[in-house]
Amino acid sequence: MKADLFDTTRKFVRVIELKKNGMVEFEFSVGDPELYVELLLPVSAFEAFTTANQAVTLEATSPLRHAVTQSEQDRQWGWRLHQARNNVSQK
Repeated sequence: MKADLFDTTRKFVRVIELKKNGMVEFEFSVGDPELYVELLLPVSAFEAFTTANQAVTLEATSPLRHAVTQSEQDRQWGWRLHQARNNVSQK
């Protein structure tokens, strides 16, 4: 049996932003933190969601720190929906 099998019991959240209107923007992933969907929930619903899914909270990656560790080709293709929607440049 391979040690790197996709484990659907492992769930992760990474908070992107707490909006002024009380909504939490976050990434949710199952099995692999690099494969995620972006979601938006009120704080209380977010807390219930993470508890119900027993999700591990991951550290948010700052765009600046992320840009330093990426090659130019990675920066060209490695954007997040949050960055595109908010017109945040990684350069």
